[in-house]
Amino acid sequence: MSIPTYLPRIIAWSTVALCTLLSLVIVMEVRALEYDTGNAKQVAKCKITHVNDFSCYKEHFETVTGALGPKVALADLRARYATDPFVYSQCHQLGHVIGNVVAEQSKDIADAFVDGDAFCWSGYYHGIVERFAQIKGRDIFTEGADNFCSKIPDKSRYGFDYYNCVHGLGHGVMAITRNQLFEALDLCQSLSGDWERRSCYGGVFMENVMVDNRGHGTPFLKSDDLLYPCNVVSEPFKEECYKMQTSYALSKNGMSFSKLFEMCATAEPAYRRTCAQSIGRDASGQSVSNTARTIESCSLALSDEQATDCYIGAVKDFVSYHHSDLEARNLCASIPSHFRMACETALLSQWSIMR
Repeated sequence: MSIPTYLPRIIAWSTVALCTLLSLVIVMEVRALEYDTGNAKQVAKCKITHVNDFSCYKEHFETVTGALGPKVALADLRARYATDPFVYSQCHQLGHVIGNVVAEQSKDIADAFVDGDAFCWSGYYHGIVERFAQIKGRDIFTEGADNFCSKIPDKSRYGFDYYNCVHGLGHGVMAITRNQLFEALDLCQSLSGDWERRSCYGGVFMENVMVDNRGHGTPFLKSDDLLYPCNVVSEPFKEECYKMQTSYALSKNGMSFSKLFEMCATAEPAYRRTCAQSIGRDASGQSVSNTARTIESCSLALSDEQATDCYIGAVKDFVSYHHSDLEARNLCASIPSHFRMACETALLSQWSIMR
């Protein structure tokens, strides 16, 4: 089974961190027994690793979150992520599961955000917003879409939490519309700000790929046209679509980065660079942000321009994965010298967002 590359990773493991998490899992088991015998039995249900059953893990994390709270559930997710390939491949979506439960227990989005973190590219936060959107339904838009994320503390700074909220709304409108991509994109346009709209579009396209990855199938991706729907959506949506599309294409082309570069060379001229940056994100994702392997993938580019954009996409993902600029700086220092300035500029830009 190929591991989807769109599922981002935020924290690199150290021995100390792993020991801490193992201790948290033990504490979780004890507290589960104290909390409720029935819940403890459910917690034990999915302990066998490498079981490729999303519904089993979904039930497990719903139970842990409901009984013990999001901090313990996220610690359990991290521990399993380090050892279980299926949890690794589904980490972002399992973060959604945890966030869904917390949303149902919280009075508003800002309250639910308090105990979370950005592990696996903020799956927890996206899950919170997704479920609040499901609960409110189309009332979000009759009441005014701009009000939905208004209580997020760093809204005025266009900070990372605010981004996660409006991006998560994209996931939410996919749920509201039953994964009807074009209808969901139209709902995102109810937001008055261009930045907010684009962030919402990104959530819609990400969810579209996730729907396919979960095995549900979607008419809005085509294995015989790997650039679809980016090559047919209207102009306002194209940029965010191309940022995501190579992850789907990689899962369908035999995991070939050479074929990805060939595909991006045939994309609409205005979006070829965005497509190549998406390859860089996948190069980092497939290698778990390993410098040598990422460089190996980007070196397959058909031109210096493609390679530059590949390194830009990769270094942004390095920053997101490690939640640090140290490993990203090592990547920039390790690539051919004529690519370094673009790499370092992208690094600084991404790190300023993440801090």
